[in-house]
Amino acid sequence: MTDVAEAARANLAQTALPLPTGYAKGSSAMWRIYQYPLCPFSRKVRFALAVKGVTLELVREYPWDGRDGFAALNPACQTPVVQNGSIVLSDSATICDYFEETIERVPLLGAGPEERAEARRLIAWFDQKFYAEVNAPLLGERMYKRIISRQPPEASVVRAAARAAEGHLDYLDFLLDRRRWLSGPAFGLADIAAAAQISVADYLGGIEWDGHEPAKTWYSALKSRPTFRPLLGERMEGLQPPAHYDKLDF
Repeated sequence: MTDVAEAARANLAQTALPLPTGYAKGSSAMWRIYQYPLCPFSRKVRFALAVKGVTLELVREYPWDGRDGFAALNPACQTPVVQNGSIVLSDSATICDYFEETIERVPLLGAGPEERAEARRLIAWFDQKFYAEVNAPLLGERMYKRIISRQPPEASVVRAAARAAEGHLDYLDFLLDRRRWLSGPAFGLADIAAAAQISVADYLGGIEWDGHEPAKTWYSALKSRPTFRPLLGERMEGLQPPAHYDKLDF
């Protein structure tokens, strides 16, 4: 059996135990997250865990490097991965579910089954639909081609992603005209998932805020949160965001 396969088997066999905030049970080790600044799923996990009061040690990991040590942690070679001693968790939905179950303070999925179902629907919307239509093409054209493969972006792909982003902002406006927060009366994981994806698209110049006042007001409120602002302060080497990116008045 290969080292990667052995590591994957060990991950499947481990039993996750409830933990005090930020620490592994019976140890002083802190949670570590393998991530890079423009990974929207890493942003989602970091924002959610900051809201829950979990302290993370940041480890810069570029999945396209194919590092053997990272593949041993997650054979899929995708960020984020969080680790605390022998506990290794991957996939942003799995990670958020784990901490929602093990840390009771600041529940993020809503008060009842209907609200939780709506939160999960919107989380999937942004993790899957928004990412596929907006961030995957933007990351490919404006990040990967620029700093990794050194190729010019395909303008038609960037324009299609911007058009898709416009449609998603229209849907945000529709929801926020009817609700205080995306999935209901309380801030939660749907807002976190949406903000994570939108912030990456905004960094890459794919968001046009004009004409989307409800979405803009909602996002401005999130940008002012101390649990979210550190994400906006980080930069990807060789790639700067638009001037408005981290400003509260934008």
